[in-house]
Amino acid sequence: MPDDSHEQNGHENVPSRQRRRFEGISSRAYEHPADRSALVALRKLSGFDTVFKALSGLLPERSLRLLFLSDSVRVSDQQFAHLNDMLRDACYILDLEKVPPMYVNQDPQPNAMCIGLDEPIIVVTTGLVELLDEEEMRAVIGHEVGHALSGHSVYRTILLFLTSLALKVAWIPLGNLAIMAIVTALREWFRKSELSADRAGLLVGQDLKASMRGLMKIAGGNHLHEMNVDAFLAQAEEYEAGGDLRDSVLKILNVLPRSHPFTTVRAAELKKWAESRDFQRIMDGHYPRRSEDKDTKVTDSFRESAEHYTNHVKSSKDPLMKLVTDIAGGAGDLGGRVRRGFSGFANGGGAASEGTASGGGTTTDTAEDRRPDDE
Repeated sequence: MPDDSHEQNGHENVPSRQRRRFEGISSRAYEHPADRSALVALRKLSGFDTVFKALSGLLPERSLRLLFLSDSVRVSDQQFAHLNDMLRDACYILDLEKVPPMYVNQDPQPNAMCIGLDEPIIVVTTGLVELLDEEEMRAVIGHEVGHALSGHSVYRTILLFLTSLALKVAWIPLGNLAIMAIVTALREWFRKSELSADRAGLLVGQDLKASMRGLMKIAGGNHLHEMNVDAFLAQAEEYEAGGDLRDSVLKILNVLPRSHPFTTVRAAELKKWAESRDFQRIMDGHYPRRSEDKDTKVTDSFRESAEHYTNHVKSSKDPLMKLVTDIAGGAGDLGGRVRRGFSGFANGGGAASEGTASGGGTTTDTAEDRRPDDE
C-alpha cells in the first residue's frame, strides 16, 4: 500500500485514497496476449533498436514536442495541478521510474495519446478534461502511463508517421498499397494494445465503475443520468452475437480503418478481465516483474496468444466465428449455411442500405484516425 512518506523518482505525491502499488511490475502483467506476443517478438529482433533510432531522424517527433510545448499547456504544480497529481500517482502505482511530461491541448474532441521515440509524452485534450470526473480521469491517465510502460509510444509514433506518409504517396503506383499494408498490420496490433492500456488504467484507478463510466462518456457524452452500465454492456453482447455472416463481414470492414476497438467492446473486455483470476492475482501481489523480462521467451508469448485466440473463437457468439468452429468440428451442411448467411448480399436494396451504413462509418473512422489517437 502507498506510504505517505514516499518521495523518490519524482513521485512527490501519493494517491488521494489508498491504492495498492505494484512495485517493479512488468507490462506483461496486464498486456493482452496478442499485444504481448507482438511486442516480445519485436524487442527480440536483432538490430531492432538500431533501426528505429535511425528512423528517428525521419519521424516528426521533435516537431511534435515543439508543437505541444509552444501551443499547449504543460501540466505541473503550477498548471493543472490536479492532473499533475494524478500523473504522479499513476507513475507511482505502476512504478514507472520517470514521470513523462503531460500537456493539455485545446480541442473539444475528447482525446488522449502517448507518443515519442526516445521518451514518451502524454497529451490530453480539454474536451476530455471537461468530460470526465476525477476517478474517470485517473483511469485515463493510468491508461496512458500503461502505454508508456509497455513501450507503445514508439509504435504509435510510427503508426502516425506512416498514416501521414500513406496520404502523401497515394499518387505513386503500388507505393500507397505497400505502406497501407504495414499500417493495417500496425492498427490490428494497436487495437489490442488499447485493451492492454485499459487494463493498466484499471490497475491505477482500482475502480471498475469509474472505468466503465469513462468509456460510456466517451461513447455517449456527459449524460450519465441517461445511461446504464448493464445496458451498455448488453450492446456489446448484441454486437458480438447478433446478425448473420453478412454482419460478421461488415464488422471486419468497419473496424479495419480504426486504430481503436469499439467502445462497447472495450468495456466488455475490461469487465471480463476485472473478473478474471489473472486480475485478482495481480491485486494480491503476484505478477511478473520487469527484472524477469530479459528471460521472456518469444515461443511462450506466441503460445499464449494462440491459446487466447483459440479460446476466443470457441467461445465467440459471432456467426462467422461459430462457422469456423463448426468447420473445425466437421459439422454438416456448411455449404447451405454459408449460402443462407450471405444470401442478403444478393438483395440489391439490402446490400445498398448496409453498404451505405458501412461506408458512412468508414468515412467517420478515417477522419478519426487523422486526429490524435483517443483514449
